Amino acid sequence: MTSAGPTFRLGSVALPVYLPGLLFSIGEGAVIPVIPVDAARLGGSLALAGFISALIMVGTLIGDIPSGWIVARVGERTAMIGSAVAALIGLVLCFLAVNPAMLGIGVLLLGIATASFALARQAFMTTFVPLSHRARALSLLGGMFRAGYFVGPFLAALVIGLTGSTRSVFAIDLIACVVVAIVLLVLPDPSAVLAARREAHLTDTGAIRVAEGEVRREGLFRTIARHRQVLARMGLTAALIGGLRSSRQVILPLAGVSLGMQESSIALVVGIAGAVDLALFFTSGQIMDRFGRLWSALPSMIGLGIGHLALAVVVGLSVAAASATSVAWFVAVAIFMSLANGVGSGILMTFGADLAPRHDPAPFLGAYRFTGDAGNAAAPLALSGLTALVSLSFAAGALGVVGLLGASLLARWVPRFIPRPVRA
Repeated sequence: MTSAGPTFRLGSVALPVYLPGLLFSIGEGAVIPVIPVDAARLGGSLALAGFISALIMVGTLIGDIPSGWIVARVGERTAMIGSAVAALIGLVLCFLAVNPAMLGIGVLLLGIATASFALARQAFMTTFVPLSHRARALSLLGGMFRAGYFVGPFLAALVIGLTGSTRSVFAIDLIACVVVAIVLLVLPDPSAVLAARREAHLTDTGAIRVAEGEVRREGLFRTIARHRQVLARMGLTAALIGGLRSSRQVILPLAGVSLGMQESSIALVVGIAGAVDLALFFTSGQIMDRFGRLWSALPSMIGLGIGHLALAVVVGLSVAAASATSVAWFVAVAIFMSLANGVGSGILMTFGADLAPRHDPAPFLGAYRFTGDAGNAAAPLALSGLTALVSLSFAAGALGVVGLLGASLLARWVPRFIPRPVRA
């Protein structure tokens, strides 16, 4: 990125972009742990409770591609406000649910709203954040999401302790969505502000500009068709990255159970690992902006692959009762995997921003996000299937091999499709 553009500061988008993202994520992070509990309270079996919990990811997958079309038509801020309203409707259904079906519809709608909200934020960053700041901006955005998911469960536990009801947790997300909508309505539209600043800069410098009406919008399906080779190759890597990340969240508690650890100990280890992961989100962006995307993506994928392989060994060699040695190795592997995941914080959003057309990114980003979210959804299913058919150790090892395969694909395709950023 050269000095041809107006000066950009991350603080300029803190309130209109990062604050709504943090609030939205805190609300969602609070309700996700109580969804299966509430489903069981309404009479659902364990299998049905698990299915209803998975509907939030199903809703995200359903919403990814249409969200690209919506954001391209109505703009980022309007799409985020609409997403907050849609989430409110879903949460009201969850709060008033009298049977598992009503709860499932509300959870599905919440997932669809999440897809639209996340895509709108990413599309804004893709359009208005210069390449020299892109990875840091998107890593910080991803950090808001992770921080919300880290804080949300603790807030939910506090509310349940005060009220004695899991149903009251949905009120946290209700309040968060209302505040998000108010913030977006009260604050100036960041797209309009930054567009005006860029227009003034181009006028001052005498640069040639393209009027908004002259920008050609190709539409959803034409965009997907034109970028099909990029989506097929980089989309596969996105699916593998998303899959390894979601697998880590599922396999660590399962490994703790297989080692005979107490539930409180498993929760403590996972919580510490989550804090390590959260602490590295901005460092990841600095690495990508300074040295290039591969310096973050490759260590992350290699580390996640090795971590899964190490976990396979720990689980495979463990005895039925947990020993001090096996538990110590489990803690070490959990922290190592969180370090690897933290180093790659924001990499999927950064890849999407690098690949998307600058003038009309939303349709492309919708298709690209679908591939990553498909990996998020598929990996836990593959993990459970391999565990049922063979063993947890085999499943962890297989996913570790997939992680190393993903690293090799990154090394091949990233230099081809994503140029190394040039520092200002």
